[in-house]
Parts: sequence; structure tokens; C-alpha cells
Amino acid sequence: MAPLPPSIPVVCHYQGLWENSLILLVLYSAWVTPFEFGFVPNPTGALPAADHALNALFAVDIALTFFVAYTDPKTFLLQDDPRSIAWRYITTWFVLDVVSTIPTELSRHLLPPALHSCGFLGMLRLWRLRRVGALFTHLEKDRKFSYFWVRCVKLVSVTFFAVHCAACFYYLLADRYPDPTDTWISGYMPDFHSESIWRRYVAAMYWSITTLSTVGYGDMHAENSGEMIFTTVYMLFNLGLTAYIIGNMTNLVVHGTSRTRKFRDMIQAATSFAQRHQLPKRLQEQMVSHLSLKFRTNSEGLQQQETFEALPKAIRSSISHHLFFGLVQNVYLFQGVSNDLIFQLVSEMTAEYFAPREDIILQNEAPADFYIIVTGSMLAGMARSGEVVGEIGVLCYRPQLFTARTRSLCQLLRLERTAFLRIIQSNIADGTIVMNNLIQYLREKKDISAIAAVTKEIEDMLARGQMEFPITLCFAASKGDSFLLHQLLKRGLDPNESDHYGRTALHIAASNGNEKCVRLLLENGADSNSRDPEGRVPLWEALCRRHQAVVQLLVDAGGDLSGGDAAPYARVAVEQNDAALLGEIVRHGGDVSGAFSGDG
Repeated sequence: MAPLPPSIPVVCHYQGLWENSLILLVLYSAWVTPFEFGFVPNPTGALPAADHALNALFAVDIALTFFVAYTDPKTFLLQDDPRSIAWRYITTWFVLDVVSTIPTELSRHLLPPALHSCGFLGMLRLWRLRRVGALFTHLEKDRKFSYFWVRCVKLVSVTFFAVHCAACFYYLLADRYPDPTDTWISGYMPDFHSESIWRRYVAAMYWSITTLSTVGYGDMHAENSGEMIFTTVYMLFNLGLTAYIIGNMTNLVVHGTSRTRKFRDMIQAATSFAQRHQLPKRLQEQMVSHLSLKFRTNSEGLQQQETFEALPKAIRSSISHHLFFGLVQNVYLFQGVSNDLIFQLVSEMTAEYFAPREDIILQNEAPADFYIIVTGSMLAGMARSGEVVGEIGVLCYRPQLFTARTRSLCQLLRLERTAFLRIIQSNIADGTIVMNNLIQYLREKKDISAIAAVTKEIEDMLARGQMEFPITLCFAASKGDSFLLHQLLKRGLDPNESDHYGRTALHIAASNGNEKCVRLLLENGADSNSRDPEGRVPLWEALCRRHQAVVQLLVDAGGDLSGGDAAPYARVAVEQNDAALLGEIVRHGGDVSGAFSGDG
């Protein structure tokens, strides 16, 4: 997406200020329009001047609307074509906006003479209230404002507006009635026309509120049929308004207490279940602690996975990378692996919270997940942040050696075995590093008898191919592990397999000078003259590093330098001014003439 022009944010800022200013003017219109309609049929002085000023500002807003881009509801794309903007506005709100902006004097000329004093067209200014509805809808979605208080303000505003409009219309009925003594207000104010507008307005608001709240009538009530009809209609309207207010307030209260109620019910159900089945006291405490922690983390927004589930995969991966990449990178299992593998693993991990003294993995259980400690500590060998629990069971199909139990509130990263193996199968080189890290770790724990026995069994399983890890000959050769190499060859692996650099296990063993590995490979059919992508053969790897015993093994197996690209060999000897190496190259079949071609 192309970056927005520098002027766009400025325009949006001023547009927001303009629309917010209009909201204040709309609120003024919402109060003064019904008031003029009922109490001031022929306004004079400041009221008409203010009305004209407001109408002028809204006329300006109508003109500006023809230049405001909008979002297409079908394509969700921003439309800034002037013709499209104009057509959309003309076919939607344009007519009502224009009618609601007509001055009061002009509207009287448009109406019949008998209706000049009614101001019906002036009431069309209430059409502007749609802006207030849109504002409340926006505020309800804005995370900077409390949803509860926004809804409360909205409900109060709707109620007061309904009461205000009804009060103005109540007074209109009394003021326009032919016999002023036969009206609802005459019983309270016999000569109400001579009273101040404030007293008349207060009386009208009082009657409107008593009708809305359905508390009955006392000193004021409907006197004529017109008032009775309006009161009946208003009461029917109040039924819906009351239901709307009560329903919304109930929903807000229930929303705030329903989670607590569900939590209490869940605790009660868990306690009853534990007592019915006579579960041990410690197990009952673990159940209650876990449910309490889940409720607390949900209430405080700590349950990261629930938040993640609402986000796209790419955003979830980026968040996990930011939060946990460094932690996972330092776990002993993943020392030396590629960053790509760690990124894939972190994207599949789930962050979870566990209460203190809660069992995560039981002894002799064959876990399907392993956990990395983010915060807190566990009793599994006093594991702390950055350590892993359950990896032996997951990677080696072994029962858990000891119970993993939290000592304090812990945040753990959980990784499923199936997801882990799926990633490892597509990253063979990293998989061998992970398995070697596990074996090295277990060997370092050989002072613990249980782990020592497990280490031996895992090595045997690995060598016999009873594990799903993609261990290669090249990996065994690079580690100089002749036992593992022997077992892999017995499984029938190709002795000439190569790594992702094109080097065979024999190249690697010869380069490292490992006689046992070289002998095993040659005895199992490895090609002593295999070439890597750069034309080097195993004999050259041993010669240039002075591994004489390995050189002799390769020569005895038929290895020589003629099968490789001998010119670079000789060139290396010349550059190093190594006559002995040059003589060895010649003695083992290397052609050194190319090293001197082009020399003066």
C-alpha cells in the first residue's frame, strides 16, 4: 500500500474537529427545536439569530460533504472520486439535510396559513440527531472509553430527550387548545399564559416524567380528549422505552456479574465432584487453584492464547517471536539450531498459566507435550525460567522420570509433540542438533542413576531407528560418534549420503581425522573417491590436514587424487609454499601441471 500524502493526516485531524464541533451544535438543536415548537411559536431576539447561525454552519457542512471520501460497504475500499461521492450523498441523506437546514421564516411561507404558527418543518432539524447516534456507536467501539459508561450516558440521554420532547408537546396541546381552562396545566396554573416560561416548562417536564415513570397522576392529569389521546400514545411509547432502558441496564449489570457467577458455579461443581468421589485433599486444592487462576487470568487479560486466537496467523507469530524468541533460543535443546527453526517452533507454542503446587506432568506418564518455563519455578529438578520439562518423554517415548509440579505461579510455553516432529522433519540438520543436545545433556547428568540408564537406552533406540528423529550419517561423523555411526550403518543407511553442502560422511570423517569412523564407512561400502561440489575427494581432506593414519586407510581402500580436481590442490600447496604437500599430491596421483599454467 502506498504511503498516505503528508496532507492526509492534517485533513483528517481538522475533519474530526469539525465533526465534533457539529455534535455540540446538534445537541443544542435537539433541545431548542422541541422547545421552540411547544413554548415559543414566534421566537425573537437571540433564539432566531442562533438558529440562523446553526443553519449556516450545517449548510457549510452539506457543501463539505460533497468532498469527503467514504468507504464502499461492498468492497471496503476508500472511494475518493468526486462523482461517486456526490451521487452517494444525493441518493441518501442530501434531501433531508437540506430540508432540516431551511430557516424558520422560509418554512412558514412554505406551509399553509393555518399552520404558520406550528413550526412543523422546524422539527425536521431533529434529523441531525443521527450524528449523535453515530457518535455513540463510535464511542462504544473505542477502547479508550468504558463501554459501560458510554451505554449509561446513551440511555440517560435517550430518556431525557424523550421526556423533553413529550413535555414540549404536552404544553403545545394546552397552549393551542381553544378553552385554556380545560387543559392539564390549568388545574395547577389557572392563568398559565401569564406565568414565566421557566415555570411552564418545569410543570410540563414534571407531568412528562410522571407519565414516563407511570407513578400515576395527582394534581395534574389529562382534561380533554386531545390530551388523553396523546397521553395514551406516550404511555405506549413509554412501554417500549422502559423495556429498552431496563433491558440495557440489566444486560450491563449481568455482563459484569455473569463471569463471577459462572466461576462460583464451577468451583461449587468441582468441590462437589471431589467430595462425591472422595478425592485426596491435595488434588481438591489443585482443582480449585487451577480454576481460580483461570478466572483471574481471564479477568485481568493475562490469557494470551485467547487473545491470539482472534488474530491472524502472521500477527500471532510476530507477537510470539517478540515475546519468546530470545527465551527459546537459550534453551539447551535448541543451542546451535537455525533461527528459522526457532521461529517456527515459537509460532506453534501456547502460553499458559499454572497455579502454585499444581502437577503439570506426573511421574511415569508418557507426555504428549513438553513445556518451557517463562516465569516462575517448578519442582522438576528445581527447574527455573528458560528450562524445559517433559522433553525426554516427548522426544524419546519415555515415561516421565519425576513429577513436574509448580512451586509458584508459572507461565509456561507448551509445544505439542506432533507439531514439534512435523517441524523437525522439514529441518533435518536442525533435528540432528536437537537430538545431540539432548544426548549431551543426559550424559552430563550421568551422576543420577535413573538418567544414566535412560541415556543408554535412548542411544540404543536412536541407533536402532526406533525414533522419529532424522539422524544422519553426516551428523554422526561430524560428532565423531563411531557407535552411533555403526548402528546407523547397520540400519541400512546409504554410506554415500551427503549433507546439504554435498559432502559425504567420509569427507567429514576424513577432515576430522577420525580413524574409527573412516574405517566403518569404508568397510560398509563408502566410495573412497567421492567428489563434493567443489571437486574435493576424502583423501585431499585428510592430506591437507596431515591426518596420516586416515590417509593410509583411504589409500588402502583405493583412494587417490586423480578422481578429484587436482589443480586446486596443487595451487593450495604452491600458495602455502608447502613442498611436502606438493610431493604428497604427486605421489597420490594428483596432476600439478595446472597449478603452474600461466606463470611467467
